[in-house]
Amino acid sequence: MRIALIGQAAFGKAVLEAIVEAGKDEVVGVFAPPDREGRPSDPICEAANSAGVPLYQFKRLRNQDAIDQFNATQPELCVMAFVTDIVPMDMINSPSKGTIQYHPSLLPLHRGPSSINWPIVAGKTETGLTIFWPDDGLDTGPVLLQKSTPIGPDDTLGSVYFQRLFPMGVEAMIEAIDLVREGKAPRIVQDESKATYEGWFKAKEAQIDWSKPGQEVYNLVRGSDPSPGANSTLNGERVSFYDGSFEAGEQSAEPGVVLDVSDNGLEIAVGGGTLRIGRLRGPDRKKVSASEFAEAVQLSVGDRFGS
Repeated sequence: MRIALIGQAAFGKAVLEAIVEAGKDEVVGVFAPPDREGRPSDPICEAANSAGVPLYQFKRLRNQDAIDQFNATQPELCVMAFVTDIVPMDMINSPSKGTIQYHPSLLPLHRGPSSINWPIVAGKTETGLTIFWPDDGLDTGPVLLQKSTPIGPDDTLGSVYFQRLFPMGVEAMIEAIDLVREGKAPRIVQDESKATYEGWFKAKEAQIDWSKPGQEVYNLVRGSDPSPGANSTLNGERVSFYDGSFEAGEQSAEPGVVLDVSDNGLEIAVGGGTLRIGRLRGPDRKKVSASEFAEAVQLSVGDRFGS
């Protein structure tokens, strides 16, 4: 098939390289965001140039020049791999065999842009990925295939994505492309009665409420690591937490109070236990070990976050 790929970053690059390596289809064009001054070229752009694949970079895919260029490549299938721009229906409906897209959740659960963070924050024990046929809704199109993966009690956003959803997603894309080529790709309508939607998970959403149970606080830390980082305040300055662990047990200290500072981490009282944090990021925006942070801000046992 003639494939047009819309994507970016490491995931888009990996999907492009997997399609090229499989050698079954021709990638007639890669559509990626434009380069930004002073920043390295996007990984997918480098991969396209290395593979000799035509590269097209448009600031807005909704612009007519982008649509015209897309149509000029005459794709039979469009593959969307990590897309943050709005793709117009003129593009989505143009390929003769349609358009498929990767989404890192088990649709219709967790529609929206931060679909990996939210299941972890909610304490769920399973998530997954979906390859679907996009329509004019937000992650609402028919499902082609799905893969599930457990969320362990100490999994983070980083471990779930990089260790599982990323490699599983690349493999699922190739499997989906094979099914389309063979004329065996299903279109399973999503069950709207089970649909959930969550918006962007940013610093505001990652702010710690120390009055909540310790397990919920820990889930927030896990679901925010490595980005955007669960955060609180110390003497009015924002502090973000990484490399956390949680130990349940009786706790009489006020939540948010520092119980211990050592090379092993920072121990903080939470409801029903103790939260240990290995690294922190203060106003200087640098992630450092707990002991380095404590020394830099002169943090002591008895100090309280959330102040």
